[in-house]
Amino acid sequence: MATACRSWWRNCALTVDGEIRAIDAQEDELAPLSQESVAIRELISSLELCHHKAERWVLNILEAIGTGTTNKGLGTRQPGQIHPAEQVWQDVCSLLSAWCSGQEANSAPTVIGDITASQLLNHLGRPTPLKKWQVQRVIERVGGFIQWPQPPDESATGYHFLLLSGGEYDSTYLTACPERYQSNQAFWLQTARTIIHDTDAGQPAELSLALAIDLLMPCHWDFVHNLAIVLAAIGRELNSPKPYAACGRNIGLVPTRMRMQQVCATLKYFCGESLPGVKPDRDLLGLMGVVDANKVWLAASLEKTIRLQLHPPTAMREVSALAGPEWIKQ
Repeated sequence: MATACRSWWRNCALTVDGEIRAIDAQEDELAPLSQESVAIRELISSLELCHHKAERWVLNILEAIGTGTTNKGLGTRQPGQIHPAEQVWQDVCSLLSAWCSGQEANSAPTVIGDITASQLLNHLGRPTPLKKWQVQRVIERVGGFIQWPQPPDESATGYHFLLLSGGEYDSTYLTACPERYQSNQAFWLQTARTIIHDTDAGQPAELSLALAIDLLMPCHWDFVHNLAIVLAAIGRELNSPKPYAACGRNIGLVPTRMRMQQVCATLKYFCGESLPGVKPDRDLLGLMGVVDANKVWLAASLEKTIRLQLHPPTAMREVSALAGPEWIKQ
């Protein structure tokens, strides 16, 4: 029977392999870990290569390995700081809210990301009660990341998952309409049973519109194009020429892939393993400083995490495939 991974590996693996076992043994030799080492390892456990700031995240970890401490993580941004991506999220909410109310979005720009606002809205076609209900779910999903105001006729605030029921790294699904959507059960069911046809890792794939909305993460590197796919599906354009990328689904398309492979080669070199024909990045080595056992454990953990995210094990790939429950196809 396969051995379950320690919680450190929750973002890249479910069961132990030989490399993970060896890295865990390094950790055991270092015990007890300092608070600083635990904080840095937790940063590695929180890394998501699908995040639009993943490369910066990795650099923060490398700097932390070098200095032995970190002040990075959730809640460390200065008050009032707004990332340019957050402006895009606000623009999306403004644009879609105006569409739902039949008004012009005067405050939204003509271009959102690299797609014009008119292109996004053209996907939707003419408004219908079902479309408005579905678009409102999109607004709630995106707006939840920026505390976008809820419309006055909504009895509950915040986004409630349409189909997902599991935890952050688990894909279990609801078997019945959630209480939140009971008053619009027919809309919920139709959303769940609307199937987008695209590709996953180059192979033909299907994705429920409800799952696509659940996994519409504004912080994703391809958010605007994922949004376009969702809006097209709401408008009944169900054959998507572009793959829907979410978390591990279509992770091979992540734009930092080549850079992350170079980072992995550099981390291996730092840990004493050179790869034929691959030169390490001297700047990254400089960030990590002088080699010691604690740094080697952290560097090996980071390298393995990045590599597993770029090439997910079969079990993790199945989790990220988002096939959805069988009942939605009945």
